[in-house]
Parts: sequence; structure tokens; C-alpha cells
Amino acid sequence: MRGTRPYRLFVVEDDAALRDELCRYLEKQGLAVTPIATAEEMLQRMHRLRPDLIVLGIGLPKMSGFDACKKLRAEGDRVPIIFLEAHCEPVDRVLGLEMGADDCLSKPLLERELLARVRAVLRRAAFTPGAPIDSSAAIGIGEYIFSVASRSLHRGDDMRVLNAVEYAMLAELTTNAGVTVSRERLMAVSHTRKDFVSLRAVDTAVVRLRRAVEPDPAMPRYIQTVRGHGYVFVPDGTSLRMSA
Repeated sequence: MRGTRPYRLFVVEDDAALRDELCRYLEKQGLAVTPIATAEEMLQRMHRLRPDLIVLGIGLPKMSGFDACKKLRAEGDRVPIIFLEAHCEPVDRVLGLEMGADDCLSKPLLERELLARVRAVLRRAAFTPGAPIDSSAAIGIGEYIFSVASRSLHRGDDMRVLNAVEYAMLAELTTNAGVTVSRERLMAVSHTRKDFVSLRAVDTAVVRLRRAVEPDPAMPRYIQTVRGHGYVFVPDGTSLRMSA
């Protein structure tokens, strides 16, 4: 819920059975959902009913999800978008994120995972990479405090100022506590397209962050790995234990 009304979603998918299933599930979670079959219909409806987020299939007939996203971004529309694709390969995720999408999920998908991603994207909808959500925020990570205002980690009198990449990645992870953040998403928020670096740069930055905050970097508790997906910030250091 936001204020006095629920968040409104568009679910744009040409598979009617999947579309209806997702809509029913999301509505049960308190979201207002509009089912749409094509990108063209979605663009027409955008002028009449403004969604808070769009779940957008990539392989739509006529106009693809990629093309619809590109059109919206070219018009300056920053509505959050989560792509759905039968086989969302890493290259598709990177392409989608570069076009301005906020996430990319593969079909078939777990409904609970979609809900978690939707909630995570809605939480960070107002977040601009490299800029704090709340300049007064102080986030506990074990013995450390992550100060958003000073972009630094504190433990007692000790302070470490994070570089731009480390800060952007840690902000993204802590903003989405308990939700897996893909390596592609971490790449998108911490690097520009001009950087021409590989996804290994994300892993390297995570190693540095773990050395900074983990009691034992070899057995991470707070920045955990989700194999084949990315990383997750676990505030209490115990739940959601994943493969390191």
C-alpha cells in the first residue's frame, strides 16, 4: 500500500494463462493489477491510467518488450519495469538494464520471487544510483555502521570511506535487504556503459566489501552469494543463508 491506495501494476504478457495467473496472485497480495496482452495496448493505456510498475514480457508480438521500454525511456518516462523472458540470459539482463529496465526474470518463475522483486523495485523506485535515499540513514552491518551521508563504514572511531563503486553496490544491497540482487543489476548501478568492464568487476568489489565488514570474509554472513543469481544483504547475518 502507498498512502490510501495500493500500488498499481501493469502485467503485459501475451500468454493469457500466465498473465491471468500472475494477476490473480499479485492482487491477493494487495496490489492493483491491470492485465494487458500487447505492448501497443500498454502504451495507449499509459496515457489514461498511470502504473507504479510494469511487469513486461520481452517476446511480445509486433512490438517487443525491449522496443516498448526503449520508447518509454526515449520519451523520458522512468516508470519502473521488470522484464519477463522465457530464457533471460545474462546478455538479455545486461541489455535490458542498459535500456533502463529495473530487473529481468526468467520464465517459468516463482510467484513469490516475482513479488519480492516487485516490492524491491518499488522500494528503490526513487533511488538514483550514486545518490543516497536518505542522507541521515545509518545501516548496521555487524559491528559496522554504513553511513549514507558520508558514504563510509564506521566501527568505533575507525572510518573507511568507500569508493564510488563500493558505495553504489552497498547502497543497492542494503536498500534491498533480504532480496537477491543480480550481478547485472549491481553492474548497472555502479558502472556506466563507458566503463567497459566485465561482471567479474562486481565479484571483485564484493570481495572488497566482505573484507571490510565480514568477521570472516571466507564465510560471509552479511553479504551472501546466491549461486547463479547474485548477492543478498542479510541484516541479521543468520537468516537466508546461501552458498558462499
